[in-house]
Amino acid sequence: MASFDSADELSWMKASQRASSTKARDRIHDSAATTAGQKLCDLALANIVWPQGTVVSGFWPYRTEIDVLPLLKRLQENGVALCLPVVLDMDEPLIFRQWAPGDKTEPGKWDIPVPPDSAAEVEPSILLVPMLAFDRRGYRLGYGGGFYDRTLEKLRATGKISAVGVAYHGQEVGAVVRGINDQPLDAVLTEQEYFVPKQA
Repeated sequence: MASFDSADELSWMKASQRASSTKARDRIHDSAATTAGQKLCDLALANIVWPQGTVVSGFWPYRTEIDVLPLLKRLQENGVALCLPVVLDMDEPLIFRQWAPGDKTEPGKWDIPVPPDSAAEVEPSILLVPMLAFDRRGYRLGYGGGFYDRTLEKLRATGKISAVGVAYHGQEVGAVVRGINDQPLDAVLTEQEYFVPKQA
């Protein structure tokens, strides 16, 4: 891992990579969005074991994120329990509320759809994690809020959890700018491949 002279330098480097990665993802989305969600679904079903009783946290595609809804629909049809992440506080880990395709949602933080407060809170064993960029060592670049890093740290301390980063294939970079608190992924899934990082 590269060393940085200060927290400000790390923050600046992440912001720079975040800006370039957002532009790259927007370009990819414009050309690949129509078929990428179904291709990702097919690869996920072929390469990942989804045991009965598993609780999977998906995510509602935000802006130009790859569409995981086709995969979530198929998982539901196969008897896998689903949930969505919910932001309660800017400095806290995410919580997860039960949800399935077709269930009611309401606007959450940044108007991203989330299950209503009445939905049961659950603890997932597999997290599908959105990202702006990823590398072969299994590190991801997010939006900068640290929600998934805090969440993975908490869940890994209390039980078995698998974090699968999900993105367009073209979002791969040579090396993600990362700090000591950034949590690695257990696997990466795109519309073109599924792989387990070298460091895992």
